[in-house]
Amino acid sequence: MAGHLVLRSAETTTLRLFLRSTTVSLDLKRSAGGNVTASVPPGSLKTEADLPEVTLPTILYRLIFKGYYNRMHELQLYEKQLYGPMYKIRGGNNHTIALNTVELLEELMRKDDKYPSRGDMAIWTEYRDMNGLGYGPITEEREKWSKLRSVLNKRMLHPKDSVKYEDMVNEVVTDFVKRIRHLRKLSSTGDLVPNISNELYRFSLEGISRILFETRIGCLENKIPAETQNFIDSIAQMLTYTVVLSLLPKWTRNYLPFWQRYISGWDGIFTFACKLIDRKMEDIQKRLDAGQEVAGEYLSYLLSSTNMSKKDVYGSVAELLLAGVDTTSNTMMWAFYLLSQNPKVQDTLYQEVNNIIKGDKIPTAEDINNMPFLKAVIKETLRIYPVVVMNARLSSENDKIIGGHFFSKKTTFVMHHYAISQDETIFPEPRLFKPERWVRDGRERPTPFGSIPFGFGVRGCVGKRIAELEMHLALARIIKLFEVKLDPNVGEIKALSRTVLVADRTVNFHFLERKHATT
Repeated sequence: MAGHLVLRSAETTTLRLFLRSTTVSLDLKRSAGGNVTASVPPGSLKTEADLPEVTLPTILYRLIFKGYYNRMHELQLYEKQLYGPMYKIRGGNNHTIALNTVELLEELMRKDDKYPSRGDMAIWTEYRDMNGLGYGPITEEREKWSKLRSVLNKRMLHPKDSVKYEDMVNEVVTDFVKRIRHLRKLSSTGDLVPNISNELYRFSLEGISRILFETRIGCLENKIPAETQNFIDSIAQMLTYTVVLSLLPKWTRNYLPFWQRYISGWDGIFTFACKLIDRKMEDIQKRLDAGQEVAGEYLSYLLSSTNMSKKDVYGSVAELLLAGVDTTSNTMMWAFYLLSQNPKVQDTLYQEVNNIIKGDKIPTAEDINNMPFLKAVIKETLRIYPVVVMNARLSSENDKIIGGHFFSKKTTFVMHHYAISQDETIFPEPRLFKPERWVRDGRERPTPFGSIPFGFGVRGCVGKRIAELEMHLALARIIKLFEVKLDPNVGEIKALSRTVLVADRTVNFHFLERKHATT
């Protein structure tokens, strides 16, 4: 819900999310006729007027002229020092409320609306409306969103459901290991894998496609099929021009080429996805006509066991696909990096995996449940490098009291996840990679709201369990087989904010074969 193929070619930054949560969502308030101070707070409460304020021009100045446009996670830390735990971002007569502490985040999440809203997604819904396509879990809102999620959650969100996909995931992991071995042989040292972000993106896309489409699309083949490559390029193109168009007024569409390129990107995505969905529908119909039982997993469930229309299946699967790649690929890259920089942690992880996975055995989801340190490694990676550094909530249903301040409905809140995950009062030595923070070993653990990479509550990521299953199974297998070391020629890696946190350079790793590693 990136440093890989999409984000290397698409200079997407979290500027989009910021602007959407200010200027765009503020337009919603105008169109709804809502005034953010329309309600009258109780006399003893403070209001937004009592908060520190930063203007949108000041923010834009810092983004453009101070170089924070691709370091918005660092801008959160800077502005937290200036303005404190909660402040107001004003643009014209409207404003957004920024939250910088775990206490404020938890209070907002626990007071979430019945139908939580992330704000405006008009640029995505416009394409769907033009082409008669249904909305998915990202673009749908309110009661329709709730009904859609109740359908999509089944066979995906419950831990017992995600276990059903372990064979599919392990099948893809096996091919990814083969891909690593192939690339190692091509290197001059015999163990170097170049541009790991690219390889992990291909692995993640193949994995989520295997689950959603119930078929393989060839991302891990030495030569990617032309259809699949066009699909990958279309994702990159769509994301690139989503950002561009978010910053331009609509009248420019008639004079600049960006809108048509954006539409072309979506066309490529839906052409590929719909073709695979249609193929599955034909297969199901043949089985039904032959009086056979319809067997299959997620797509078969959506097509044969729900009341979803064809266009709604198209819209939902496309959005699940887009949301299901970045989390896995980018987090795996940062996990490799952190483990390579902390060899003692990597050795602790190897010992745990090696004690559970004997010989050539392929790990199962049950095995993963006996690897608390493995899970902690992923959780700590997501704390240090959260997939999305900020998120938004449009309080559309009720007035709220947050941090002792009264806010009327139609107020937009921006949650600064990176600043919260770096809070040393919650995470002592926050810049250090310490997976043991999360292990249930009797010590006091951090509040779970300190790091919520998959969101919280009913609007949390529907694919959370699948993403975790992919990361856990892949990391366990790779660490069992290889010691991972950063190529010293890469140099110091820093994080850039582009939709998600990515590496500022191409990253190469040496995968050193462990003794007796054969699978």
